[in-house]
This record gives sequence, structure tokens and C-alpha cells, in this order.
Amino acid sequence: MERPDFDDIFMELAVNIAKRSHCIKKHVGAVLAKDTRIISIGYNGPPPGTHNCDEEWPEQGCAKDAKGGCSLALHAEQNALMYAVKNKTDVKGATMYITLSPCLPCARMIYSMEVDKVIYYKSYAEYKGLAQDEGLEFLKRFGVKIQKYNKIIEHASALS
Repeated sequence: MERPDFDDIFMELAVNIAKRSHCIKKHVGAVLAKDTRIISIGYNGPPPGTHNCDEEWPEQGCAKDAKGGCSLALHAEQNALMYAVKNKTDVKGATMYITLSPCLPCARMIYSMEVDKVIYYKSYAEYKGLAQDEGLEFLKRFGVKIQKYNKIIEHASALS
């Protein structure tokens, strides 16, 4: 039996975690790992104790904010980082595995929390129809290591 490397394990977990999302537009998962150990996970969706978009607004999802984004949802990266902090887990030097590369606000948060490396599966810019991945450019500019995960995860096609 071939032993999978940790990048494969953590990215496959991020894909599976994304399936927990209540967002009707896009499912995104994140795994924070440090020294081959998972320190936190997150997926996009509303804060605990609020509405689940797919249950409350199954046709259209939650209302849009002034910039056209979801008015209720937290991003997978935000949830993973906040859960770690809430549980007093040090994320400095960690690696974040994300099914969708970070938007610019999430990239700022990742950098501020001193995450060392980001490995992403799909491009946020391609998903949004943007010219470039601003979040990745920001992280590169300030020294965070960036890596695109280039293997195919068969069950990742289920992510909407």
C-alpha cells in the first residue's frame, strides 16, 4: 500500500470539509496544519447561531452586501483561523490548505496571522472571472509561500 503524503491528506480533507458548507453558490474548505498535525479546519458559511443559507433561502442564498458578496457568510480561511485563535492555538508557521485560493481580505488575515504557506486547489480569480488572484499576489509580495495543488481529487468535482 502506498502511503499518501501529507499534502494529499490535508487537501483531500479540505475538499471533504467543503462539503459541510451551507452556501448555495460555492463550497470552500480549509485545513490549517503545522508539523504534520491538523490544528484547525473551516468551511464557508454563516456564523454559528445565525441562518444556514441553504435552509433559510434555498433558491437564492443570503442577501448580497454593498460589494456584491454574501452578507452573512464567513470564508473558510476566516473560520479556520478564528477557530484556532478561539482555542488558543498558535498558527504562526502553519500551512493552510484551501480548496479555493484566498480573496484579498482573507490573504491579509492569513498574512497577519503569520501563516507560512498556502496550498490551494482552484483559483479564486478563475471562479470570479477576475484578471488575477489578488490574494495570491498579496501573499507572494509579502513572503508567504504559495503552491498550487496540481493533483486531481476525484470527489472534488462535487464542489459547487
